[in-house]
Amino acid sequence: MVYTISGIRLPSTVPSIHNKTSCFHGDIRRNSSFSLFLNNKSSASLSRKIYAKKSSYDSDSPSATLADSQKILVPSGEAEGSLSDESLTSDPNLNVPEGFHDFDVQTMKEGKESEADKHGSVAATRSEDKDVQNFVTRRTVPPPGNGQKIYEIDPLLKDHRTHLDYRYSMYRKLREEINKYEGGLEEFSRGYEKMGFNRSAEGITYREWAPGAKAASLVGDFNNWNSNADVMTRNEFGVWEIFLPNNADGSPAIPHGSRVKIHMETPSGIKDSIPAWIKFSVQAPGEIPYNGIYYDPPEEEKYIFKHPQPKRPKSLRIYESHIGMSSTEPVINTYANFRDDVLPRIKRLGYNAVQIMAIQEHSYYASFGYHVTNFFAPSSRFGTPEDLKSLIDRAHELGIVVLMDIVHSHASNNVLDGLNMFDGTDSHYFHSGARGYHWMWDSRLFNYGSWEVLRYLLSNARWWLDEYKFDGFRFDGVTSMMYTHHGLQVSFTGNYEEYFGFATDVDAVNYLMLVNDMIHGLFPEAIAIGEDVSGMPTFCLPTQDGGVGFDYRLHMAIADKWIELLQLRDEDWRMGDIIHTLTNRRWDENCISYAESHDQALVGDKTIAFWLMDKDMYDFMAVDRPSTPLIDRGIALHKMIRLITMGLGGEGYLNFMGNEFGHPEWIDFPRGDQHLPTGKVVPGNNNSYDKCRRRFDLGDANYLRYRGLQEFDQAMQHLEENYGFMTSDHQYISRKSEDDRIIVFERGNLVFVFNFHWSNSYFDYQVGCLKPGKYKIVLDSDDPLFGGFNRIDHSAEHFTFEGWYDNRPRSFLVYAPCRAAVVYALVEDEAEAAHALVEEDSEPGHALVEDDPEPAMQALPVKDETKPAEE
Repeated sequence: MVYTISGIRLPSTVPSIHNKTSCFHGDIRRNSSFSLFLNNKSSASLSRKIYAKKSSYDSDSPSATLADSQKILVPSGEAEGSLSDESLTSDPNLNVPEGFHDFDVQTMKEGKESEADKHGSVAATRSEDKDVQNFVTRRTVPPPGNGQKIYEIDPLLKDHRTHLDYRYSMYRKLREEINKYEGGLEEFSRGYEKMGFNRSAEGITYREWAPGAKAASLVGDFNNWNSNADVMTRNEFGVWEIFLPNNADGSPAIPHGSRVKIHMETPSGIKDSIPAWIKFSVQAPGEIPYNGIYYDPPEEEKYIFKHPQPKRPKSLRIYESHIGMSSTEPVINTYANFRDDVLPRIKRLGYNAVQIMAIQEHSYYASFGYHVTNFFAPSSRFGTPEDLKSLIDRAHELGIVVLMDIVHSHASNNVLDGLNMFDGTDSHYFHSGARGYHWMWDSRLFNYGSWEVLRYLLSNARWWLDEYKFDGFRFDGVTSMMYTHHGLQVSFTGNYEEYFGFATDVDAVNYLMLVNDMIHGLFPEAIAIGEDVSGMPTFCLPTQDGGVGFDYRLHMAIADKWIELLQLRDEDWRMGDIIHTLTNRRWDENCISYAESHDQALVGDKTIAFWLMDKDMYDFMAVDRPSTPLIDRGIALHKMIRLITMGLGGEGYLNFMGNEFGHPEWIDFPRGDQHLPTGKVVPGNNNSYDKCRRRFDLGDANYLRYRGLQEFDQAMQHLEENYGFMTSDHQYISRKSEDDRIIVFERGNLVFVFNFHWSNSYFDYQVGCLKPGKYKIVLDSDDPLFGGFNRIDHSAEHFTFEGWYDNRPRSFLVYAPCRAAVVYALVEDEAEAAHALVEEDSEPGHALVEDDPEPAMQALPVKDETKPAEE
């Protein structure tokens, strides 16, 4: 697809492959960082009472999440909550950080029009009416708590109190400094209203923080790229600025869609850089470098959101997606096509959330979006910013929340298009030297101790939520952020010494606490998921209580375990090993489970379907042709693996698009031959898109066995929708027989029975349960609709009988065929399931579960021991 902005032909399919490396020198520490905008009024204290939602773990301390109805009356620019309450011990020696200045004092303090306001400060151009509106509706981020609740939740943390209290004291000090000098976290996270391009009634102001530059000017189509035409001025703190008044006819000096860059004389030489806060960036046909685009469409061309954002789902079922590879054709797909073709599919499959990868602009397509060059710009390969907004609005219309795969863990080392060496120094946004370089990812690492890096990243997260109405984030590479070793060549065993010591990057953890507080305070329904493989304790506890503040952790160990098992014979699988991996997660910290994500689909790895069926998938998936033992085994285990992962693995579930039907191909981005400095040539794939697409047509075809896998995945999602078992507090594993290869567990009001034996089927197999009554089948992996062998009679009735069995007060008899999974529910529960889901609204994040009639046998979540006394 080719589309146009103001006469510029913008390609959506031109590949660009270039990475520039650079030498490193210099360093920036927090004590030498500075604030661009000081608010000396922000030290004023506001007395208020915060009413917080009750969290899923029933925290007694105020939550960082406010209910929608809790509108705090705060004047624009006022501090967010007093930090002078009794729970906060202020630092008497706190001084203004070196480099702070009163650039915007008059504007913020008096609300008057200062010289800076005339030059386009958004804060100054707000009308009085809008100021009043902000006074009434602006949300604020609650002040920090005392951070002590974590010790009640996990007493083992007391042994590391010195580290944790220090971490929290640094976080509180940061919040205090932000309140004092920036007007609070709410105001601090609006950096895009000051930096980059901002238009006022009189003209356009462009500001850029580039302390290493010796001279700078704004160049672009608007001035014929004349570096002498619009020279910028620098203040003593490295902020370059220029004001371009409107043309005589009132039109803006820079037309919408024009190419722009900042031309700088730097310690590394003359360079033209794309503005760091650019809102759109494109690659012209036949060119390698990208160009920044001044993006300010007229009102009639701006997309207007029509549908409200959905409430946060109680049961999060995520469809992980990549816009570019979401077509059945070997092309780069578009936002518009994804909106029209893929979103209805996601809705039909029963997922209630879509997680979109590769949104932030990245010049190298094959980086999967993880080498970001332009953090505030949506990828131009897929369409315009308005197209992306239309996609998100359509998802909201369908009741689907939209999560963004956001990358704040590192940045592309691309010097031409990105932040690397932006002002000619390697210590601008990043740590200098080896600490600022990720040797495995070949990328740059942010200095989270820098004030302006905090402004940049916090504002970036705020921008996507504010401007595009994303409903939350999946933060990439959080493990790399939290440790100075980045988790490389480190095996985390669960020993607390691994988490709380000199290897922990406290600055990075503090940033994560800040961004989570900002997200949950200003956007109460927003979701924050962290990709952490280390198992950092407190990761998913509120910052108020001393935690890092995420809502969910990705349970990454599960996918690794399945790949490990799939390389073994069935005979070598151990039921206890499977159970341990699925349930090995921290108490009261929610997890997103998945059997496989995009990581397992890349070239060099295999999807679960490919591990199971290999090349037989190419010849024996037609239903009118005989199957093979490998296909029969693969289809059966594919369903069981996904269901047990969803049933036991966490409080949410994720699937990468196409894997629901066992996508037969790996992912291989278009790439040419790579010539290494050593002279070695790594063969490419002739820039082919054949393996960079999703064959949805296979899952939809009635004549292929893929259809049965897709139908089963859909049935799994709807089972969760009806019964809410993933978010239930009640979880009890009553059997994990290594001899029979049987696993039986209760989750919510359902009983799950898995027979992993490769040949043995069991008649009248006794299954323990909690509630008395008649049970019926609500999901059967052996159903012919799902490609099964129809060995189970769904009309059979299963009545319970009294008496202890497998430490359950009752039991019933079932037929358990080999390599099959069956889910049972009480007959009366089937009719009441929908009603129960309505009633559970009073407890967000949890399914409604009746009290155990045998209190002495009440099971704790995520416990799999077999004796009541050990529960």
